[in-house]
Amino acid sequence: MIASKVRDLPDFPAPGVLFRDITPLIADGKAFHQLIDAIGTMYDGKIDAVAGLESRGFILSAPLAYAMGVGMVTVRKAGRLPGPVEGVDYDLEYGSARMEVQPFTVKDGQRVLVLDDVLATGGTANAAFQLIERSGGVVAGLCVLIELAALGARGRLSNYDVRSVLSY
Repeated sequence: MIASKVRDLPDFPAPGVLFRDITPLIADGKAFHQLIDAIGTMYDGKIDAVAGLESRGFILSAPLAYAMGVGMVTVRKAGRLPGPVEGVDYDLEYGSARMEVQPFTVKDGQRVLVLDDVLATGGTANAAFQLIERSGGVVAGLCVLIELAALGARGRLSNYDVRSVLSY
């Protein structure tokens, strides 16, 4: 049911790009509930917190953290969290970006699952791993709704447990 709720949009946001739209999935209460339950089952007893990556990772991480009775850590783009923050700069295909976390939201030794909607090249996930570790946490893994397997991010993140619900 989950895969059938992801809509393919050719040529969005630019010609030649195939966009995977998750809004029909999260708009369907039964499918969304099934998704959160499936992820929760994968990590039951294995995590102490969920780190959601801005911005669509928040959509998944908040209900998962609630369902599992664990805390949620927000990993955000630069300048969106009040200090103190820990930041990591990383390269994108065209340019660079910065992700930040409030380090006091990660407890020493806490097992933190990084959760996002899409895994493309792995740059954002790797930045999140560094932030969690610098803040004293232990990266319990990365879970994404959609993995764009042809882009090879899994190989670049081979030191971590990477799981995807759907792979294209």
